[in-house]
Amino acid sequence: MTNWIATNYIEIFGAVAGIIYVFLEIRQNIWLWPVGIVTSAVYIYVFFTGKLYADMSLQGYYLAISLAGWYWWLRGSGRRAQGEELRAKSRKAKEHRDEETEGLKVTRLTLITGIILAIVFVVLYGLMWFVLDGLTDSPVPQWDSFITSLSIVATWMLARKIYEHWFLWIIVNTTAAILFFTRGLFPTVVLYFIYLVMSFAGLKAWKHSNN
Repeated sequence: MTNWIATNYIEIFGAVAGIIYVFLEIRQNIWLWPVGIVTSAVYIYVFFTGKLYADMSLQGYYLAISLAGWYWWLRGSGRRAQGEELRAKSRKAKEHRDEETEGLKVTRLTLITGIILAIVFVVLYGLMWFVLDGLTDSPVPQWDSFITSLSIVATWMLARKIYEHWFLWIIVNTTAAILFFTRGLFPTVVLYFIYLVMSFAGLKAWKHSNN
């Protein structure tokens, strides 16, 4: 057991950081973004060694979108800081908690945005599958591409605080857990199973904050 931990300590650290990240996401706590940056940096290494190149590239995207999401959440808070301080006194406790942790409000996916994101997903999926299948030694280009493309869309939706992003994470986490099991990344399998459970919790928590 000690030898296994010593061999996989980087992956274990990334898994623990990832769990903290999702917990903060459920709570709509802005500290999820710096934690996400650390988690992404760790998994760039993990996925590179596992030859999951699309997932490795996804972590680079996560680094960039984490910075953007951090800015968007802070900017929203800054624009409404003074007004919200007065109005918060008359709001319910859960609404007051949300205002302390972020400025952007949870919103629902519009039809136009949904269509655009669906097109983006299909294009990304096709391009990544083509590249991975023809230019790399990835053993599972179709599934690697699927997880990566859908995760890109879901993370952007998270950065904009769109409620429906949780449905995408449920699909991603289920698929990823199965894929990583076949690749022998067992700590990461546990992580994504926990992600899956927490995705349902996030779906419920964000629905309440949107009411």
